[in-house]
Order: sequence, then C-alpha cells, then structure tokens
Amino acid sequence: MADVEITGERGIATLWLNRPQRHNAFDEDLIQALTGALRQVEQDPAVRVVVLAGRGRSFCAGGDLAWMRRMADHDFDDNLRDAGALAEMLRILATLAKPTVARVQGAALAGGTGLVAACDIAIAETSAVFGTTEVRLGLVPATIGPYVIGAIGARAAQRYFLTGERFDAEAARALGLVHEVVPAEALDARVDQIASALLAGAPTAAAAIKRLIADVAGQPIDARLIALTCQAIAQARASPDAREGIAAFFDKRAPSWSL
Repeated sequence: MADVEITGERGIATLWLNRPQRHNAFDEDLIQALTGALRQVEQDPAVRVVVLAGRGRSFCAGGDLAWMRRMADHDFDDNLRDAGALAEMLRILATLAKPTVARVQGAALAGGTGLVAACDIAIAETSAVFGTTEVRLGLVPATIGPYVIGAIGARAAQRYFLTGERFDAEAARALGLVHEVVPAEALDARVDQIASALLAGAPTAAAAIKRLIADVAGQPIDARLIALTCQAIAQARASPDAREGIAAFFDKRAPSWSL
C-alpha cells in the first residue's frame, strides 16, 4: 500500500496521506513519498489545483512515535538529515506554484498542524482537532514553526507552542489557521467548490500571486517593495493569460484556461 495516493480529475490532484492505521503520522517513508508526490504534481501541466487530504479518521497526527523513538537513538548528524527531509517537504508544499487546499478531518496535530499551515487554503470539518503538542514530548515545533507562526502569529504561537494545548476547529478558524469550518458531510463538497473557484483563475497569475504574497508579507512599504509590485503587475499585463482573460471578458466568454 502506497504511503501517498494521487487521485484526480478536471485539473485537481488530491494527494491522500495513506497510513490510516497510524492516523497518517509521519515517518521517513511518508515524508519521502509526499515529497515525491508534490514534485510530480508540480511538473504535471494538467494539474492546476492540489488538495492535501488524509485517509481514515485523521488528517495527520504528527510524527510517528516509533519513528521518533528510532531517531532518538541516532546521532546529531542523522537527526539533522532527517529534519532536513521534513523541512524540504514542507518548503515544497508551501512554495508550490499551484494553489493548495488542505482538507482536514479528525486529528491534525504537530506536523499535521504544520501541513495545514503550509497550504494556501484550509477547510476543516467541525470535529477536527489541532495542536502543536511537541513540547509534551520534550520536542520543539521547529520545522513547522515558520508556517504555523505565519498562519497564527507569534503571540498565539507563544501560547500554543509552549502549552501544547489542543484546540478545536472553530478556535483554529479564529486564529487564522483554517479558513472555513463545515460539517463532516459537507467537507468534500466545500473543498470541491473552493477547488472549482481556483480553476477559474489563470494558472500563471496564481503562481505569480503566491510569489507576490511571499515577497510582500511582513516587508516595509519602501521603494524596493513598490518597485517589486510594479514589476509584478507589468509582467502580468504582458502575459498571454492576461491577454486571453481580458479578451474573454470583452467577448463575454470563458477564457481558454478556465476549467
């Protein structure tokens, strides 16, 4: 059984974490499999939107305790390499040129919370549970830290990183970790609606928007930033997708890239 399964239709690829018996907890094999799947969909021009989901009752319960116990017996260099593999997977997910949507049910703890934060959009069902629980195992939410802090802010991170408290889906929405909370029976339909909305946008514009947000967030509004934004819109205006989108608007038709 593959640790990650890819299913898809009409431009949407769903990457299913597929260790339901372990609540989709990370180990080195799952990290490698998800890294490979992300690279695969990144290179596939037919894929326009990526949905990250988990088989079974949980989205992702964080690190597999058996894996972490093995790594505790390894030396610093081995642990550094292992952490590097996890950090690289999260980086690829966060910087994917295509929009990403987290479909969250059940437990999304520790690294699972990190996966949610690394996605562009997160939709959770009402019984989903989140938390950066590493401190309770004597660990640190280090590789997921940049993404979770980016989502909920440093002040909230001080509380939840230090206490290891779990919090529910509505709290996650209030914190900014997830965008919407829906009943379990509506989860798939809402994720599909969001994916359909993303498919209505130009793929080159989506990639440029993701780069723009990464470049602009937290930066002072100075001459350098203003020049960057001017360059971004100038490049977009001259792009084939923009010419097609504007022509389609005046022709009262859907643009060629709209699915």
